[in-house]
Amino acid sequence: MPRPTARVLTLLELLQSGGIRTAAELAERLDVDERTVRRYVDHLVDLDVPVASVRGRYGGYRLAPGHRMPPLMLGDDEALAVMLGLIAGRRAGLPTTTGTAHETATAKIRRVLPKRLARRLDAVLDSLAFTAPPDETAAAESAVLLPIADAIRHRRPISIRYTAQDGRHSARTVHPYGLVVHSGRWYVTGVEPESGADRTFRLDRIADARSLPGSFEPPAGLDPARRVVSGFAEAPYRHEVILWIQGTVEQIRVRLPASVAIVEEPRASGRADGDAELWSRVRLRVERLDWLPPVLASLDLPFVIERPDELRDLVVALADRLVNSARRRPPEGRPVP
Repeated sequence: MPRPTARVLTLLELLQSGGIRTAAELAERLDVDERTVRRYVDHLVDLDVPVASVRGRYGGYRLAPGHRMPPLMLGDDEALAVMLGLIAGRRAGLPTTTGTAHETATAKIRRVLPKRLARRLDAVLDSLAFTAPPDETAAAESAVLLPIADAIRHRRPISIRYTAQDGRHSARTVHPYGLVVHSGRWYVTGVEPESGADRTFRLDRIADARSLPGSFEPPAGLDPARRVVSGFAEAPYRHEVILWIQGTVEQIRVRLPASVAIVEEPRASGRADGDAELWSRVRLRVERLDWLPPVLASLDLPFVIERPDELRDLVVALADRLVNSARRRPPEGRPVP
């Protein structure tokens, strides 16, 4: 027969699964009477586990928000999922706090893992390899992330202190629309109410964030992720490129994602034989042009360069190199396969 301590821990695990549990249901699961269930609940309360009693016809017990996290009861698969999630998230550049929070959380879980489970985890980690190097991007401070998330939920303006890429400091008032994680970095997108201009800010460059009085109404059909990636495509880089590519948006996006290019819906162009061709207008802002010719070649779609002429010259130069390479013969004395 299970000891009382084991039953108390089982009760905690049942409550952590969510929802309201009636005394009768808990008594049946624990194989005790309802009076004993109430005594076990008192034990959890004495341990500062925030158990709330819900009165009424459908009443019972549930976990309530408390001043600290209650002890977690994790199964083997759950513990492994948490540990691997912490490791993979850190590797991919998705931490939500700076400092040692990741390390201390990982250490606390490892410390209480049974030896057999720790050995399983070590076996996974010893055999695990990543195809990409660790992401070294700066993390978002929880002191910045949490106030911004709260302001987004309650549609409140925020005041931030921001450091731009060139090192300039500024104080901004923003109506925040959403948080977006892109390529391992956290961004908040919104509008500056004074100018009405769309803005995107990196969270690791925000030194302070606090809510302001008032509220705002976000625009209908809002898509924060789309705003962020399209903002990258419209950044004021050195060259403005305009292309016409014969193909659908989906075909073009294979090599020119939304964070790189703005692709308009294709337009039909009539031909002499009466068949219509679909051409999409593509706009890019880039700092350098030399990477574009190989990308355009890999699309394997007809295209026309509207501007700049420099890109046209680079495409011709690439075509000449490819033709010359295709006409070359293998060198004499090559190894026999």
